[in-house]
Amino acid sequence: MDGDIIDQYRFPSPHPGIDVFFVTYMSQGLKVKGFLAAPKRKGVYDGLLYLRGGIKNVGQVRVPRLVQFASHGFVVFAPLYRGNGGGEGNEDFAGEDRYDALAGFHLLRRHPLVHPGRVHMFGFSRGGAMALHAALMAEEVCSVAVWGGVADMELTYWERPDLRRMMKRVIGGTPNKCPERYRHRTPLYHLERLKAPVLIIHGGRDENVSIEHAWRLERRLKQLGKPVTAWYFPEFTHYFPPQANRETVQRLTVWMKQQPTM
Repeated sequence: MDGDIIDQYRFPSPHPGIDVFFVTYMSQGLKVKGFLAAPKRKGVYDGLLYLRGGIKNVGQVRVPRLVQFASHGFVVFAPLYRGNGGGEGNEDFAGEDRYDALAGFHLLRRHPLVHPGRVHMFGFSRGGAMALHAALMAEEVCSVAVWGGVADMELTYWERPDLRRMMKRVIGGTPNKCPERYRHRTPLYHLERLKAPVLIIHGGRDENVSIEHAWRLERRLKQLGKPVTAWYFPEFTHYFPPQANRETVQRLTVWMKQQPTM
């Protein structure tokens, strides 16, 4: 079943109070890899699905980042997406691999330390699109946070010449040649079904994912009457300075815990 853990082994943790595991789980019949970070202290925690950015070896999951979130009282699961880390299949850049995110959501809901009505999604960069797509398929999600997140795949193609070759290969062509494939990967066009509250975090000087993505996402959610909160940081790029990063993580975890249980 999607989200079933079929194998796991303990992975070195940088935090004495957090256990880390390298996990193999099922997604659409594929054996996909991921990292799980959970507090050692027994209890009932919120779950957090951490959806990475990049593709393949770019933007890989970093265990210290997962532990950072877990230390705020979350059980955190981060899919590596199909085809990565020894997993089966081929990564699809917010296409079919969105089901790896959905399966990760089910994994967290069934985890013995997680309250099934309190599972949140967090997406960074390309993971922003993944989080929104997964939330559209998982009505029970408690909240969605998008940090420096991609909201419009066609916009990404035009503003990132360095990604165009990869995008044409993975998606099958340019936005002019196959607009429907870019539309399918763009969550902006499908937000009518979204029920969860959304938090948008974006740096004004972000050159990896322009702030236009955040503006379009916020504007569309407001047009649809969806609950949305936006935190903009005009002075920051795609990567926040360490202290601001830590403070923002703390703020967003507080925001998540304030959202009503599903």
